[in-house]
Amino acid sequence: MCGRYAASRQPEDLTALFEVQQREPKEELAPNWNVAPTDPVYVVLERPLKGAETPEPVRQLRKLRWGLVPSWAKTPDVGVKMINARAETVHEKPSFRRPFSARRCLIPADGYYEWVTAKDERQLEEQGKKKRARKQPYFVTPADGSVMAMAGLYEFWRDRTLPDDHPQAWWSTCTVITTEAERTPPAGFTGEGPASLAAVHPRMPLVLTPDRWDAWLDPATTDPDELRGLLAPPAAGLMRLYPVGTDVSNVRNNGPQLTDALAAPAEETLF
Repeated sequence: MCGRYAASRQPEDLTALFEVQQREPKEELAPNWNVAPTDPVYVVLERPLKGAETPEPVRQLRKLRWGLVPSWAKTPDVGVKMINARAETVHEKPSFRRPFSARRCLIPADGYYEWVTAKDERQLEEQGKKKRARKQPYFVTPADGSVMAMAGLYEFWRDRTLPDDHPQAWWSTCTVITTEAERTPPAGFTGEGPASLAAVHPRMPLVLTPDRWDAWLDPATTDPDELRGLLAPPAAGLMRLYPVGTDVSNVRNNGPQLTDALAAPAEETLF
């Protein structure tokens, strides 16, 4: 899954990388090394500009809320449970099939975090002696230091309790598509620690390589079978992972130090 990630790149960098034509956010987001559900995030999408003379889609950098709220939802509270969509079923789930067909986006990230339960803690948890075990966080990031473009969907939700001209009448939200985690050794694997991304967690964000960006963002492509072909995982070995400090486990903590590599896990893990 993807429940927390890092996003430190600024609009000027993302604009150049993704060939963005229009930057919508009036206020820039601060670098965030501990992005959590319901946080505002940058996404790249293509759609006509509001009030434009032509309906031609324009590639835009937009600021959305992480946690997709379906257009038919009665309240936005469901968004916190819809931070991820499974690649295998995204085309058929009621919450995701419409945006999968028409509202796809890329969600830039430096990398994402996953947690592994410490060996002794897991035993205590299984014995019912501990309700919440301590876990060792790992950071998964592109091996070449590039921006990770996670496949995403976006949706609009109308708050019917507010008038049309209210600034919060419309919610723009998004979700990260996930796929099966790689079972081959990650880049730079030395024989110590997790032997694969799947050993840390069975799911991972679906990373789209640059050769798929145009097709994924093109709103003219609506055929589910054609779109599902874009959901194939990229070649193995593009990602590396390493242990980081447990400060990232608290959403109130932030800063580039959260992604600093530890020489060894702080907690003895199951590997």
